[in-house]
Amino acid sequence: MSPSVTSLLSTGACPVPRAPGRQAGAGACPHRRKQLSTTDDAPAPAAVTELVPAAATGVADPAPLGLAAFALTTFLLSALNAGWAKDTTGAQWWGYAIAYGGVIQLLAGMWEFRNRNVFGATAFSSYGGFWIGVGLWFHFVPATVKATDLVAINRDLGWILLAFAIFNFYMLIHATQVNMAVFLVFLTLQLTEIFLFIGNFATKNPSLPPFNVTPVTTLIQIGGYIGVLTALVAWYTSAAGVINGLKGKQVFPVGKPLFALGR
Repeated sequence: MSPSVTSLLSTGACPVPRAPGRQAGAGACPHRRKQLSTTDDAPAPAAVTELVPAAATGVADPAPLGLAAFALTTFLLSALNAGWAKDTTGAQWWGYAIAYGGVIQLLAGMWEFRNRNVFGATAFSSYGGFWIGVGLWFHFVPATVKATDLVAINRDLGWILLAFAIFNFYMLIHATQVNMAVFLVFLTLQLTEIFLFIGNFATKNPSLPPFNVTPVTTLIQIGGYIGVLTALVAWYTSAAGVINGLKGKQVFPVGKPLFALGR
């Protein structure tokens, strides 16, 4: 990352210039609570008590919302891949993929742009788009596939997951500059995507409920287990963002950046 990007993620510097003749102090640099850029060594700032105009305070930290939306949708689909939701329609994740993991996470990404957090904006917007795309694909594409060629559905998913595994890999590297909790979200997600795209390429039979006639393959099932773990880590990180932002200090630890890049 460039120095300017790194500074926005890891420091409290304010990129908004002060108006001529305006004194430093209350209202000069509005606080921006960004869980994705908060570490145990740099606790979230306390609530602003100065009389600052509402328009100058920016937006509340959108990261906990984005992480919660990502976690819930990932959990629903991963439980299916793990073979735990055998008595369901197999489509319980679909509406939430579009509405919660998709639209809500995309909105969190847009708010991260408002917060000048390029890492959070890129992550949430991209995975919001991922879930909207997968939801639309699930709605329109499988119905057009011939019953004798349902395994093509898994091949589609294999290519989608491979593409996002490539994206996730460089985000995983950048996550080392944020904190341990965020890094673990991207690490477990990376493993999930790897097992799932290999499993979808390797399967000989349809392995996506409700289109599968045989149990899901071992690789996809392992990907489901790791996906559940990914959701749990994301939920924890979301919970940490909520309580740390509410209290204005570290209550749930999120760890430190793993090492420094670009020095």
